[in-house]
Amino acid sequence: MKKVKPILVTGGAGFIGAHLVERLLKDGKTVVVIDDLSTGNLQNLAAVKRNSRLRFVHSKISACAELPRLAADAEFIFHLAATVGVELVVKSALHVLEASFNETQMLLRAAAKNFTPLLLTSTSEVYGKSAKPEFSEDDDLLIGPPGQSRWSYACSKLTDEFLALAYAREKNLPVTIARLFNTVGPRQTGRYGMVLPRFIASAKKNEPLKVFGDGRQTRCFGFVHDVVEALVRLQKCDKARGEIFNIGGTEEVSILELAKLVVKTLGSKSKIELIPYDQAYAPGFDDMRRRKPLVAKLERCVDFKPQTPLRAIIRRTAE
Repeated sequence: MKKVKPILVTGGAGFIGAHLVERLLKDGKTVVVIDDLSTGNLQNLAAVKRNSRLRFVHSKISACAELPRLAADAEFIFHLAATVGVELVVKSALHVLEASFNETQMLLRAAAKNFTPLLLTSTSEVYGKSAKPEFSEDDDLLIGPPGQSRWSYACSKLTDEFLALAYAREKNLPVTIARLFNTVGPRQTGRYGMVLPRFIASAKKNEPLKVFGDGRQTRCFGFVHDVVEALVRLQKCDKARGEIFNIGGTEEVSILELAKLVVKTLGSKSKIELIPYDQAYAPGFDDMRRRKPLVAKLERCVDFKPQTPLRAIIRRTAE
């Protein structure tokens, strides 16, 4: 009888990772999760924890003694383990930089020994301070100065991208990179500064919604089920290897308008407060004014584009 090869998911107890694990199990896959639970939570996997096709390994990637065997035995690797949230990044830049590079390097090295295909999740933060109205995967990247720790996350993920593509070129490792744009949905926590769950939690209590800066910065929000669908399609697509793809919604909204929409959608009595960046984060904090993805490349490659409108995202997240 042919041995079933599992899919390895790092960061599988995180918000996006857990949704991905649920989807893979639903598709009949066997899944191994590696997560140190530094920002993930086993509660995210509560619905599938008794599934016989799921194995959970509580460990950092770099501390996992089984990593070489797990990577060798895997059908595919999804690398989602990362520090999350601007708030955490600003406070812990050293941890962000060290953890991202070390963990990704260890995983790529293990995957390369058996040419196990790997998908690396990156971030729209890598586009930095670019003033372009929409971001394409082959755009130049404009990162802020090193004196501002908020850019450490962008640089750490960009280094991961360079490292992964170097493994693709020099070690023939089948690598795909997905740049995620503000993924939101059920079970996302506002603990690390994530804007939509923060707004929803405040609106449900009729407490003030705190908007940082002038509120005119715009974002696009991708529903987690749409993002997972895109990731699964990329996994199955051989022509995606060695390529970078934007994944996210394309409905652009200012953060101030988002706050108003949350209040209206949930029938809340909350007021909206503007909080200066230097009070929310630190003096000199620098933000991206716009962050809208072009997703034509994703659609061409795997015939997928985001399906869930923003109002529906708010309702389904609030539920």
